[in-house]
Amino acid sequence: MRTCLAIRHVAFEDLGAFAPVLETAGFETVTVDAGVANLAALDPLAPDLFVVLGGPISAGDEQAYPFLKHERRAMERRLEHGRPTLGICLGAQLLARAAGARVYPGKYKEIGFAPIELTQAGKASCLAPFRDLPMTLHWHGDTFDLPAGATRLAFSQHCENQAFQLGTTAIGFQFHPETDARHIEQWLIGHAAELAAEGIDVGRIRSQAGRLSDELADKARRVIQTWLETLFPEIP
Repeated sequence: MRTCLAIRHVAFEDLGAFAPVLETAGFETVTVDAGVANLAALDPLAPDLFVVLGGPISAGDEQAYPFLKHERRAMERRLEHGRPTLGICLGAQLLARAAGARVYPGKYKEIGFAPIELTQAGKASCLAPFRDLPMTLHWHGDTFDLPAGATRLAFSQHCENQAFQLGTTAIGFQFHPETDARHIEQWLIGHAAELAAEGIDVGRIRSQAGRLSDELADKARRVIQTWLETLFPEIP
């Protein structure tokens, strides 16, 4: 059985709609919680698939949150050995840092549902389902430069680098294609202070989640399924 190791930073930012696809594809997934698990003791090369999920901290906060250093170093090792690696939101920022790029505060916080646009490379990638249905969930304040040698796959009105690929085995999503919109209430509770500080309409996010739930679930399934098939052609 293939193995997937996912590093989680807050309980509600999990694998979401990606999880059942991984199970169907034959992956045994282990989720470990940053700040609880001893990440320094993990063998970063052992899992067939390595996923770093989102969270409210900044990728450069290694002094305040030392476990981030272990996550970044694990991703560096994965990149060196061409091992399949996925970063989402904070995970994408850590992947960019692992590849030598700069991560920094963006000019605008993207929070809520908004469209992304695909580059030509993105249209030919696992993100193709977003070509005609571009809405997705965003939840970030930081952004990053495109790493040297990376291919930009997507961008948005306020964020130049929404998705990128490094070689054939590593990919980063600044947005949240994995989100199960049926569980959006957990996000609204978990990020209540930030939402209030930014003056964001919680009811609007809740309403959009209900309307987009089925569409987002279908895109999530297709995105991760397509990416897994490129990495592991033997998946049925």
